[in-house]
Amino acid sequence: MQPDTTALIAEYWAIGLFVVAVIGLCVFMLGASALLGGRSKGPSKGLPFESGIVGTGSARQRFSIQFYLVAMLFVIFDIEAMFLFAWAISVREVGWSGFWGAAVFIFILLAGLVYDRRVGALDWAPKPK
Repeated sequence: MQPDTTALIAEYWAIGLFVVAVIGLCVFMLGASALLGGRSKGPSKGLPFESGIVGTGSARQRFSIQFYLVAMLFVIFDIEAMFLFAWAISVREVGWSGFWGAAVFIFILLAGLVYDRRVGALDWAPKPK
């Protein structure tokens, strides 16, 4: 063997051993759970379970568009919080330019929130008659 081939084998034998060990561990855990796992049978075994309540009605229930609008707004403002957290961590490094950038960012988000409120994207209750 050439010295390059020996060095290459020396680098990758640990990765190969790791992959073989992981596959072996997975096979062992699956086999042990199949052999030692309990198999219960009863009247409630085949019932659907979610939060301890048996489901009623159709799973194809339609939701109001308001649900999706509020979900999108939550995602938008959740990401906004992530950006502001990153800014707060590096506030000393970015200085005043970073402060004014964050202020403009917050202003744009507040303008979007006011717009969403005006068009009724946040209204859940029916309008009074």
